[in-house]
Amino acid sequence: MESQVKQSDPEVAAVRPPARPRGWWRALIVTLFALAFVAGGVGFVGFLSQLRVDELKPASRADGIVVLTGGSSRVSDAVELLAGGYGKRLLISGVHPTNRINDISRSVPDSQALLDCCADLDRSAVNTRSNAAETRRWVHERGFRSLIVVTSNYHMPRAIVEMSHAMPDVTLIPFSVVSEKWRDEPWWTSGPTMRLLLSEYVKYVAAEVRVRLADLGLELSPEIGDSPAAVVPSRKTAKAGAN
Repeated sequence: MESQVKQSDPEVAAVRPPARPRGWWRALIVTLFALAFVAGGVGFVGFLSQLRVDELKPASRADGIVVLTGGSSRVSDAVELLAGGYGKRLLISGVHPTNRINDISRSVPDSQALLDCCADLDRSAVNTRSNAAETRRWVHERGFRSLIVVTSNYHMPRAIVEMSHAMPDVTLIPFSVVSEKWRDEPWWTSGPTMRLLLSEYVKYVAAEVRVRLADLGLELSPEIGDSPAAVVPSRKTAKAGAN
């Protein structure tokens, strides 16, 4: 009886906090997730719009050419550009420490003399960020002011982010390598290709965020999830007809 009296005491009721509307926080969380999903979807579409679906020769020549190892036919395409006079020298970045020019020439027919003459190997880079750092060192040692960047089409957006951040004073000319599978099979019909693109998009966003924070003086740890380079068998981005 005494407890009932206490509960009905007007003084007690006066200090009791008002009840919060139920479910408001759930609605907030759902809204935030929905906004994040929409933003991610829009960003992914923008990322896809940057990817080339065919290969064309660069619209202009450059002082040097760099190829980032890790995808099929990247090196052979870069050697072809070098042979065509699109650059004075070629840097093959991300080569396995045990590989030599002879190992690479065996995977690219009739390239031995050209590689002996005009190619350099970077065995230090293990990811896209270190590719950019080693390329910067090579470019500055050579005094180059323009560079053709050769890598797979899905990797190109992130490569340009890293390269332009490392070398803002060098003009970059992208040359996207497009595999036969990419040309023959729409990406949305292939589970592995879809997973590859989603993974690369996440890495691209992480690189963009890290670079923008670095511009503000905030350095973060190396890029998330970037795998080591594979063994071979001004933020000026010039507009090239191929890219």
